[in-house]
Amino acid sequence: MTSDFALGLDEALALTLNHLEPLPSETVPLDEGVDRVAAEDLRALVDSPSVDASMKDGYAVRSESVARACPEQPVRLALAGVAAAGILSEDRVEPGGAVRVLTGARIPKNADAVLAEEFARVEGNEVIAGNSAEKGRNILRKGTDVTRGGLLVSRGTPLSPGLVGLLAAAGHDRVGVCRKPRIALIATGDEVVAPGRPLPEGKLYASNLVALNAWCRRFGWATGCSIVRDEPDELLESLAAAAADIDAVVTSGGAWSGDRDLVARMLERLGWRKVFHRIRIGPGKAVGFGLLGGKPVFILPGGPPSNLMGFLQIALPGLQRLAGYEKPGLPRIAMRLAEEIGGGHPHWTRFVFGVIKESTELPQFHPLRAASRLQSMADAQVLAAVPEGVDRIASGTVISAQLLI
Repeated sequence: MTSDFALGLDEALALTLNHLEPLPSETVPLDEGVDRVAAEDLRALVDSPSVDASMKDGYAVRSESVARACPEQPVRLALAGVAAAGILSEDRVEPGGAVRVLTGARIPKNADAVLAEEFARVEGNEVIAGNSAEKGRNILRKGTDVTRGGLLVSRGTPLSPGLVGLLAAAGHDRVGVCRKPRIALIATGDEVVAPGRPLPEGKLYASNLVALNAWCRRFGWATGCSIVRDEPDELLESLAAAAADIDAVVTSGGAWSGDRDLVARMLERLGWRKVFHRIRIGPGKAVGFGLLGGKPVFILPGGPPSNLMGFLQIALPGLQRLAGYEKPGLPRIAMRLAEEIGGGHPHWTRFVFGVIKESTELPQFHPLRAASRLQSMADAQVLAAVPEGVDRIASGTVISAQLLI
């Protein structure tokens, strides 16, 4: 058990990931694999192309036959047939001969180059070659795109549309992926109201819950959202039911130690295994993580910036680990600070919202300074961190920012 405030961000994140394993795998049709995470290393089942193929419409030749060809002194070649993509041809290219080939066609026997059609013309049964073509010219060798047995996708890699297309070329029609996590999102507080309902004075809409749900939906994860009053028995029942039915629980609000901050206390009553609660980041220090019945539970504070930051830095990587990501966390981008950011602390990591401005070199990080917390969160495109022990980061410094868009 680690004492409160003892954990820095890196240690807390490492503890989170070390306590989690990817969910079991399932096999889905390849076209349903996009944005899923590969559950195993995927290798090519075939060579692609499966034969040496022409990269252009033109004429298969022997390079020595056209070695001296030029517009001023063209070379005449005997035309000996046509080869098209997907059609086997027994045509051969003899010295002084040529075979018409279309893009994707198998290279005829004895040919070692393809003369593009813009450098040739046909006169009767002859090809008039007006340019040379060295060995290998315009030929895509067998297995150039993918080689049978070659590693295409490593376990833990999200499958982009491009990778799905590559797997198809390599002979795959189904793919093993990690199961998507099912997540219970629980907002707590007597003051919280579901959007769409009347808003009594002194209450507020559950914007944190909606934002967290939106982040989960971005990754295609199934969610169940609920709002629970600050009533111990009601919260106890909701937490127990959620942990029994789903893969992970994320709570929003009630994370501190006030009279009505009940989440941690109810989890204690349920016998959860606390890994940590409260870490050295700002905003977001009240974030917590533990296991209830073997299921991960992420505690997030209720203040909107703290809620989002706790989710992005701890809960999101943890959920990505469940989904199979080998390298969980937000993607990063190298940026140059357009202006100084300060407010650092000897014992805290401070996060700053920013926007991207294009430049002739690296994109620039512009800190957001809106008075509205919600407006800054809505406008933010990137996050910068001022690490522990760093007071400020000077304008012009190149940083590794977390990408939010």
